[in-house]
Amino acid sequence: MKLLDRMLRGRVDRLVAESLAEQLEKEQLDALYRYRVHSDRARLQIHPTAVVNNALFNTGGGTITVGEYAFFGHFVAVLAGGHDMEKFGRERQLAIPRTGHDIVIEDGVWLASHVLVLGPCTIGEHAVVAGGSLVRHDVEPYTVVAGRPATVVRRLTPPQGAVRRPPARPASGAPPT
Repeated sequence: MKLLDRMLRGRVDRLVAESLAEQLEKEQLDALYRYRVHSDRARLQIHPTAVVNNALFNTGGGTITVGEYAFFGHFVAVLAGGHDMEKFGRERQLAIPRTGHDIVIEDGVWLASHVLVLGPCTIGEHAVVAGGSLVRHDVEPYTVVAGRPATVVRRLTPPQGAVRRPPARPASGAPPT
């Protein structure tokens, strides 16, 4: 009887797991592969070839653009929003600048897991941001940055024929990272 119970339980477990997987796929409910948007979804532009997994995008203080073939690890936060720290109490909760914190993540950028990006900034094409890093300023194309705050650890050699160009727009007055 124990053998029959184990066989039956194994079969039921497989059927339940398969059914659940089908339902998750059908309804796109797998949280590890869905991103969330806080504030105005129209201020977020993600190229169809980008892979963003379960990122959080806050568009409260600006626009966020994600380029072709950019990809994110898990638990990445891209925040173009903030609050006025000179205010206090309820006033601070409501004092949200609505512009000036735009974020551009250019083509081919890799943001590893647990990266935090604070706008305004531009992350140049094919740059790599190491896991757990905090990006507060522009990152030059073909650059690897790491740390809190992110600093340059290496420069990448662009493929033959690629033109190394500066970030699309200087987002902040601070020097590139």
